Amino acid sequence: MEIFRAMIAFIEVFMFSLGIIPVDTNINYGGDEYVAPVIETPLYIAEDGVSDYFIVADTENDECIATAADELQTYLEKICGVSLPVVSESSLPEGGKAIALGETAISDSVQFDYSVIKEDGFLLHSDGENFIIRGEDSRGTLFGVYTFLEEYLGVRWFTPTLEVVPENDDVIIDKNLHRVVEPSFSVRRNDAMGTNEAYRARTKMNVSFHKNAEKYGGTLTYSLWDASLLTLVPKSLFSEHPEYFAVGEDGNRTTDHVCLTNPDVLDLVVENAREIMTNATNGAKFIHIGQDDNINYCRCENCEALYEKYGAVCAPTIIFTNNLADILGPEFPDYTFTFYAYNETDRPPTDTSLKCRPNVAPVLCGLHKACRSHSLLQCGAQDGDDSFINLYGDPEPTIAEDFRVWTEIAEKTYIYDYTINFLLSAQFFSNFEYMQETMAYMHDIGITGYIYNCGDGHPAAFNELRNYLLCKLQWDVNADVEYHMNDFLKAYYGEEAAGYIKEIIDIQTAQIKATAHAFDFDWHYQSGYYPIHTMIKLDLLWEKALNSDITEVQLNNVEIANLSWEFFKANQMQLEYFFLNPFRMLEQEWLYDELDAHGMDRVSSFSIIPEKDDINFIQRPIMWE
Repeated sequence: MEIFRAMIAFIEVFMFSLGIIPVDTNINYGGDEYVAPVIETPLYIAEDGVSDYFIVADTENDECIATAADELQTYLEKICGVSLPVVSESSLPEGGKAIALGETAISDSVQFDYSVIKEDGFLLHSDGENFIIRGEDSRGTLFGVYTFLEEYLGVRWFTPTLEVVPENDDVIIDKNLHRVVEPSFSVRRNDAMGTNEAYRARTKMNVSFHKNAEKYGGTLTYSLWDASLLTLVPKSLFSEHPEYFAVGEDGNRTTDHVCLTNPDVLDLVVENAREIMTNATNGAKFIHIGQDDNINYCRCENCEALYEKYGAVCAPTIIFTNNLADILGPEFPDYTFTFYAYNETDRPPTDTSLKCRPNVAPVLCGLHKACRSHSLLQCGAQDGDDSFINLYGDPEPTIAEDFRVWTEIAEKTYIYDYTINFLLSAQFFSNFEYMQETMAYMHDIGITGYIYNCGDGHPAAFNELRNYLLCKLQWDVNADVEYHMNDFLKAYYGEEAAGYIKEIIDIQTAQIKATAHAFDFDWHYQSGYYPIHTMIKLDLLWEKALNSDITEVQLNNVEIANLSWEFFKANQMQLEYFFLNPFRMLEQEWLYDELDAHGMDRVSSFSIIPEKDDINFIQRPIMWE
């Protein structure tokens, strides 16, 4: 029966590829429909370019509140031309109207329990005259300022270098405004190209890994991150202490991994971690246990016994991190100890009596094996299985279920998401349709943090759009993706080009969903299969976008996006790159020159494109490494 269903699915893919069955390009990107703030009874902060309001804030004693006041003053002046004075509460003139930021007597006068607001959340409230923005803490107040500027006044921070500030003589809110806003995830990371502290805060992200950013309310910061066992148990110890390291499949010790059941390894890690945590100067409250990037885990007798007992290779990692937290937790009570659930450790224990301590959080990396062109709740995992049954059958959605189990055994769980195909990072990656559904599922099962790694140091493949949407969804998993997508496309590519590019995204998303899976690490360079008439239609849409009435900067953005399509066609050897075209080499040389002219020095995360003289242009671009 399984092989029969797989054959039927394969036939459908074949027919979609030839265009015998047309794909449905009416994509539902998810989220609740966007509703603009309603003003029933207007309260004018500024009217006809004039304001009698003051910004009331404790700028002397709170650096983050000072930033909030400065940002509010700066952007209000950009909008309406009025620079509102920033004063302390004691300096507010009698009868003066206030925009009160943070903890003030004005905000205390509201009959509201601020302690119930989640971390980074805030209250927006009007008492009919004064306007209050107050967060659970100072960072929440800053995020409240950014939300007010964005949602009520139309300011946009699309990328670290692209902001849009509308001009309006009037600044109006509803006189009866009362709204509590809280984030969907408590831990949020933005990894857009060129991200800085200001952009991170403006998109309401709170993870930097390495720098605390006190000016913007501080961030989730590590004293040690990533493959940290290489630091905590240096490979240089191998000659003297081979027993610290893993027993490989061949029975010999290897420095590929550490043996986490050796008690001397725990003692060593405690000693080294204590020193790192004590000497951290970046305000860190997190330390990470991360294995090297391979699957050569320990096969010693003690480790194998734990694999067998708890039904998963992650068992020694959980126990080890729990022990580390038990020892160092009392000395560092504000710390959270995290570990990777990655590669061999990504599956949770089948015996769920093994639980993480309250101050221990797994960082779940399993999405790098998930198909992104189909629902996480319906499609299976790649996991190195390219068999006919796995690709076209009805595999179990193991990754979604694994995440659910992890939330049962850990109070805090963080997703580490990979959001492009790193092996082919210059090519369109079809994950837009199911981003919202995936993140909503994570939130609903109790995932508490969402960290993502996106980009590859260039803006091709719609990376800037993807980063913007991910930030929106990390803050609110029910955000209207299509609304925010269109909003971004108009600003980034220009009003006239935006419609063409939106249609391109819809077509590619639909075609890939109908004919292929999309994985984060996959040499599946086709990225879906297109009938010739669809490829011609896409070519015409790109031509219209490139010839739109837009600015030079927007045109450059369109050109970069188009290179992902050209890269795909060249690898497919379709249209002008057809293998019998006598000018194909010249077309590929043109593609190389365009990549170079637009700052694209790689088409894969793992290699730089060689110098032009070193390339054989008979080869497809996938071979340019």
